[in-house]
Amino acid sequence: MSSSVQLVVIGAGPGGYAAAFQAADRGLQVALVDTEPNPGGVCLFRGCIPSKALLHVAKLIGEARHASDWGVSFSEPKIDLDKLRAFKDGVVSRMVGGLGQLSKQRKISYIQGRASFIDAKTLHIDLVGGGTQTLGFEHAIIATGSRPATIPGLSIDSPRVMDSTAALELPDVPKSLLVVGGGYIGLELGSVYAALGTKVTVVEMTPTLLPGADRDLVTILQRRLEKTLHRIMLNARVADMKETKNGIKVRIEGEGVEQGDREQTFDRVLVAIGRRPNSAIEGLDRTRVKVSERGFIAVDAARRTDEPSIFAIGDVVGEPMLAHKASHEARVAVEAILGHNVAFEPQAIPAVVFTDPEVAWCGLTETEAQKQGRKVEIAKFPWAAIGRAVAIDRPDGLTKLVIDPTTERVLGVGLVGSGAGDLIAEGALAVEMAALASDLALTIHAHPTLSETIMEAADVYYGHSVHVYRPKRK
Repeated sequence: MSSSVQLVVIGAGPGGYAAAFQAADRGLQVALVDTEPNPGGVCLFRGCIPSKALLHVAKLIGEARHASDWGVSFSEPKIDLDKLRAFKDGVVSRMVGGLGQLSKQRKISYIQGRASFIDAKTLHIDLVGGGTQTLGFEHAIIATGSRPATIPGLSIDSPRVMDSTAALELPDVPKSLLVVGGGYIGLELGSVYAALGTKVTVVEMTPTLLPGADRDLVTILQRRLEKTLHRIMLNARVADMKETKNGIKVRIEGEGVEQGDREQTFDRVLVAIGRRPNSAIEGLDRTRVKVSERGFIAVDAARRTDEPSIFAIGDVVGEPMLAHKASHEARVAVEAILGHNVAFEPQAIPAVVFTDPEVAWCGLTETEAQKQGRKVEIAKFPWAAIGRAVAIDRPDGLTKLVIDPTTERVLGVGLVGSGAGDLIAEGALAVEMAALASDLALTIHAHPTLSETIMEAADVYYGHSVHVYRPKRK
């Protein structure tokens, strides 16, 4: 079977389906190719959405235990793992089913299969249900995403050793779990298992959790994780793993490892050391598309590859590997295909770690400014000084602004605290719109809310915050 379309999108994740939907809305004839029965990609099927459903449950368990401090006591929760899985799967099913309906309403040709390139204008598709299809196209957008990275030389074939996909399946609640990697995936999933009753140990090879995030934000998160997790080992790495009758025997090495901790056995191990781009598409070498040594597809500001008919977006083109970044790249690529002069040049791509407390940042971080040797001023507001945070008994938060001392422009915003992921949107808007610190200070924020901390941080910069005394530095 063969056919032809104006645009084919390869990969139906948040970048791919956003591109397909927007192109269809603009009048293009669109085909969307993916191996799953509905759009959604890793984010909806095996990533963002199911993990947030489980993190919601983990937070509820944590709040129930915390409630004893307020005079409300509950018995220890009983975990019905089958029902918990059903809740998580139901969330996923509802979301991807909705996307399937939206695809049909837009009259997009959804092809369930795996695509390979015959040339720069033709795809070969191996259909999931059997058979093949040849699809001609005027333009293509590659949105094939990424996959979990593995540790070279340490991969062992055991169901006890999980990646993030397997961990989200909740095969059981192990007594002990080693999380290899102190990034956002490891900390989020580690938090879920800890809330369910697992003794979780995190091993991170760098001196700090969440490498790349500002230390003052991470420190607040780490203090809480040290209470909820069994152990956090920094400056440490897994040197060896072997399966035994009792679990996975692990040898851990590094500065942060005491003699008695170097050999341990865990019921399960979660490897969460990052992700790798899915750029190994068969036949791509028959086009002029270039792939870097790290596996990322090279694109210009319009997300066009070196092959004029082929664009690429999302994880497969580079960091940051975030769903919302992919969705916005989709807009740019579609506009470029329609002939408009566009570029993907954001000033602020927000990042959120959905632990408890959440950590979020956008724009220039203090760490990046130091590396660049760029002079900035930092204004911080502690959540312990805001009424809403104290009222909900979550004073463990901080809001910071990274400000250009010459223009007073807000270059970056960082947050740690309960609900920080929802608050970062104001920070992203401020950075993207080149807002001044005075713009934030003069914007009336509702009281009592956590959003007031952004206004108060701006007030700190000018030395007249109502709720903290911190004169402006001369």
